[in-house]
Amino acid sequence: MADLSYLDAVILGVVEGLTEYLPVSSTGHLTITEKLLGLAVDDPAVTAYTAVIQLGAIAATLLYFFRDIVRFAVAWFRGLGSAEARHDPDYGLAWAVVIGSIPVGIVGFLARDVISGALRSLWVVAVALLLWSIVMVVAERVYARYDARGVLRGEHSVRPIDGLVIGLVQCFSLIPGVSRSGATISAGIARGIDRVTATRLSFFLAIPALTAAGLFQAVEEKDGLSALGIGPVLVGLVVAFVVAYASIAWLLRFVASNTLLPFVWYRVGLGILLAGVLGAGLISAT
Repeated sequence: MADLSYLDAVILGVVEGLTEYLPVSSTGHLTITEKLLGLAVDDPAVTAYTAVIQLGAIAATLLYFFRDIVRFAVAWFRGLGSAEARHDPDYGLAWAVVIGSIPVGIVGFLARDVISGALRSLWVVAVALLLWSIVMVVAERVYARYDARGVLRGEHSVRPIDGLVIGLVQCFSLIPGVSRSGATISAGIARGIDRVTATRLSFFLAIPALTAAGLFQAVEEKDGLSALGIGPVLVGLVVAFVVAYASIAWLLRFVASNTLLPFVWYRVGLGILLAGVLGAGLISAT
């Protein structure tokens, strides 16, 4: 494969930081960007690089929500040893995150060869962008019914079963083009959880899922990453961290007063454009 330049690293870091938490599919956008940069999207080293720079976005999440994470962790450990402490709403939310993180870990590990191989196709990205947009529209309609009845749930009402359902839906995000945040936020609002809480829960679920994926890929493809050069890898991590931090703050403000539909129209437009470009033979799918 071609060497990864510092400019490539900056571009990929920006794309990762912008799209990791927006419901538009970071993997899909990274795959498209890699193709436009002339990188081999099915090269194991490139696949590993995209997973590793996610750690920069995760670091941004840890910093942004540090106090919340500490609060949930304390509540969880206290609840393990005290029946009284289990009445703390933070204990239930912590369990939701723990339980919700398990399915994607299992499926991701078992299907790792397919994910890094057959699914690394721009046709997959185009189709997933379009099909999951339908799911997001349906989720918004279900959410509107909860809202009309005045029964939306906040953070203190999140239960372990919510985490399990959202975690199962999160498995679909292993398909490039679906979007991890698009899957988890859609699942959350479809269960009647208010948008801000569903978005925050999506961030919390991202921490174990993306950290595990990034570290696993780094170990699996350490030789390939070494060939890319430590410099570009570090640049990608730092850029992804800075951009992701800003994206987190913006998205939380956005969902406080807006639906997910603007992202749906963007996804549909990108999916149609990508399918058209591929169908015309202007670029190859892999």
